[in-house]
Parts: sequence; structure tokens; C-alpha cells
Amino acid sequence: MRKIISIILAIVVGAVLWYLFLKPQDYQVNFKAKAIPGTIFETVKAWNHGFDSVVPVDYISPSHFKQTILVNDSVYVYEWKIDQVHDSLCEVQVNIKDVDNSINNRLSVPFSDTDFEKGSRKRLLNFNSFLNEHLEGFNYSIEGEAEIFSSFCACVQIKTTPENKAKGMMANYNFLDGVLADNGVQLNGPPFVEVLDWDLENNSLSYNFCNPIIRSEKLPNHPDIEYKRIFSKNAIKAVYHGNYITSDRAWYAIIDYAKKNDIPIEKKPIEVFFNNPHVGGNELEWTTEIFMPIKETHE
Repeated sequence: MRKIISIILAIVVGAVLWYLFLKPQDYQVNFKAKAIPGTIFETVKAWNHGFDSVVPVDYISPSHFKQTILVNDSVYVYEWKIDQVHDSLCEVQVNIKDVDNSINNRLSVPFSDTDFEKGSRKRLLNFNSFLNEHLEGFNYSIEGEAEIFSSFCACVQIKTTPENKAKGMMANYNFLDGVLADNGVQLNGPPFVEVLDWDLENNSLSYNFCNPIIRSEKLPNHPDIEYKRIFSKNAIKAVYHGNYITSDRAWYAIIDYAKKNDIPIEKKPIEVFFNNPHVGGNELEWTTEIFMPIKETHE
């Protein structure tokens, strides 16, 4: 009997020690979201800027990342884990830890509905509303395999964050267009972006912003403009409608499609823009064609 009591006490003590000191979260919130993991990840990044002091989201994958929230004098760590149920639904688990008051929270949570719990639920309800509002601002469709166009073009290379991609385009639109127009260069199609490097871990994006042109012997020589040819190749194509700021939501959808269909791809999309944001109008009527190159396999 004494041995059984000792084992039970050891289990109880072990459980208490685990709960107080080793359990990874003080509180957990679960909810469903009608979006894919990449869209949720990017929306968390945008939502993150609404807090008192912004700490960059700690990227592990689009389905698993950590967010540090500073509110007044409190520091919370939100660990997001997202399980994709199907193409338009995810189950989201958020493990929450109050960095400076973890033990107090763990002692209080089982016995009462604490301010910490109420604040956590309210914050994530706020996020869910933020996400739903965001989802109303765009839509996309995957069209399957297609061929990237071939074109000679004039390009400006830009390095920024993914969320500032459109800002970089806007900043260079008049510059590139003006230099080409002043020198009588004939345009040969809508502007496009060629992604060179998409680094999610460091939240950086390098790309060429380009205008297709008719090649001639008298192209202007400018240190910020590069001339190059885009060659035709196989790709997965999507059509996106919405503000160009958030067109990368379709990039994630293409990646999901490629994974599901076992298609090897290069995460260097090309986006073709058919509307001029300077003109304004209904953003849901803006059209972007997106091509994610398929890796060439050599047998």
C-alpha cells in the first residue's frame, strides 16, 4: 500500500510540476477560419501592427509561428498552429503565455475566468473579425498548368518586405514609365513583377518591376534600369482580384495546389497587372495573373 501511495504522490507531484513550469502555454484558444494557412499567417502579420509596440512575427512555417504582443506593461507570446481541413477551412490553435505572470495565471486559470483569459479571448475575437473583413477584399482562382509569356522588358530591381511590394511598384511606376516614354520606347504589354527571392524567415522580398517593350538599338542607358528577356516556361497559373498589396495570398494557394498535386515548383512567381492603381476604382475588379514556375526535371 505504501508503494502505491508513493507512486500516486510521485505522479501528482510530477503533474503539478509539469503544469506549473513545463507546460508550454498558460491558456489555449481554438477556432475555425475560412482561409488557408498562408492567408492567416499574412493577416496575423498585418494585425500585429495594431499593438502598442511591434515585434516581428517569429516564422517557423505558414502553419506554425510565434507572435509577441506588447500591451501596456505585459508581454504575451502567442504560438499559432494551423491545421488545414480543406481548401477553404483551417482549425487554428493559439497557445498563449504571459511572460512575466505565467505561474500566477496557471494557478488562477483552473478556478476562475481571469482577466488574462477574457483579454485573450477578446483579442482573438478581434483578430477573427479582422481576418473576415480582410477576406472580403479579394478573391482568387487556380487555373492549373499554363505557360509563362515570353517578352523583352525594362526592369527596376527592388528589395523590400512582402507587405510593401505594391508600395515599391508605385514608387517606381512613374519613374520607369517616364524614362521609357521620354526616349520613345514602345511598350508591349501590361507591367509585371518577377520575384527573385521570397524569404519568409527574414520577411524580405526581392523582385524586378518590369515593363514589356519593343527591343530597339536606342534604348536609354540608365543605371537603375536593366534590360532582359523573360523566357516562356511551364507554370501554375492563378487569377487574383483585389489590391496588389495582398496578391501574395494567391501565391500561398498555388503552393498548396502544387503540394496537393505533387508538382515541383520554384517559389518565384511572376505577376501581371491589368489595372493601374493610380486610376482607383473597385479593387475587386483589379485583375492580376500569377504564374508560379514549375521546376524542370531532367531524366
